[in-house]
Amino acid sequence: MIKKYDYLIVGSGLFGATFAYRAHKAGKSCLVIDKRSHLGGNIYCENIEGINVHKYGAHIFHTSNKKVWDFVNSIVEFNRYTNSPVANYKGQLYNLPFNMNTFHEMWGVKTPDEAQAKIDEQKAEAIARMKREGIVTPRNLEEQALTLIGKDIYERLIKGYTEKQWGRKCKELPAFIINRLPVRLVFDNNYFNDCYQGIPIGGYNKLTAGLLKDIDTITGIDFFAPLERNNTSEKLSSLYKILANAGIKLPQQGSLKSIWENIADHLVYTGQIDEYFNYKYGKLNFRTVRFDTEIKDMPNYQGNAVINYTEAEIPYTRIIEHKHFESFGQSVYDNPKTVISREYSMEWQDGMEPYYPVNDEKNTALFTKYKAEADKLSQTFSKSQEQAVIFGGRLAEYKYYDMAPIIEKVLNINI
Repeated sequence: MIKKYDYLIVGSGLFGATFAYRAHKAGKSCLVIDKRSHLGGNIYCENIEGINVHKYGAHIFHTSNKKVWDFVNSIVEFNRYTNSPVANYKGQLYNLPFNMNTFHEMWGVKTPDEAQAKIDEQKAEAIARMKREGIVTPRNLEEQALTLIGKDIYERLIKGYTEKQWGRKCKELPAFIINRLPVRLVFDNNYFNDCYQGIPIGGYNKLTAGLLKDIDTITGIDFFAPLERNNTSEKLSSLYKILANAGIKLPQQGSLKSIWENIADHLVYTGQIDEYFNYKYGKLNFRTVRFDTEIKDMPNYQGNAVINYTEAEIPYTRIIEHKHFESFGQSVYDNPKTVISREYSMEWQDGMEPYYPVNDEKNTALFTKYKAEADKLSQTFSKSQEQAVIFGGRLAEYKYYDMAPIIEKVLNINI
């Protein structure tokens, strides 16, 4: 029986779960809570018709860090999935990322020199047009993209998709959003340049289960909700039972945030940083995604896991066919059904899932204030003092992360 946990971890996504795993291996006691009804954060998969459906959008693990790759494969073996998305523009298909297959489909060119000449020609046209208008440097995303890649690729593969993704015209978006557009003058549809990529065999829930094995967890618990409001809830009763078994007595009032010191010596917080500080400086903005998931009575709907729809007239940004993340060759047809998800990018509002931070001047300035507050609390952890708070993950750091950098970051924390 313990007097306190070493760590109360708020959020069971990759940051929280990986931290719990490392702390557990170091002999530390952890309690992981999550307000959702499941563990795993946004990598959670829902099994539909025998298919692991990425409930919160496609997650493709990729890295060039062998330490990170070996770590995740020590938890669960990963398959050989290679991300090779396709773009659909008014019924015409183009390979992504921009490579010789794309350029051949776009212009009929067959050699790298022919492709580069076409790109340079269109870039020069865009730059000359700007000069005639007295524009020295690109003022917005549209001008930036035209000077980087030219008119054809911009109008067919970038413009409509980007405007749907951000909910704004490209002329209204800042140029810095696209600092560079990678161009490959080789016939290679592999989206990532990393050495390793894949999907956990059996789905991401196996990775979560492996990371949280033998660690106390409870779902359906809101870190900020008043306890007295939920005293009759089954989940809260389960929390009190877990704590009682650990020899911890919890007050019957307040929120977990206000009394977490009764539970653990340290707090690991992976939720929204502005919510932690009660929005004292205002709310940070996000983009969110709505998913329209549908079971199809056929074994193979689109022949690829990811197809982007780049024309503005189609409201969704892409269609994910989840089967193709884990089924290859004939195994695609072993299951007579498939599951697709159409993705709609939207402005975030209270009650919606926050996905992508909006890194404009206003939100960056706002986050800087919250980060200063968080740094004050985090300093105590670096000095190994009690009641220290660690902020980590995309919501707590207001930063878009791929999965591998999150794991790499946690692997480098001194626990």
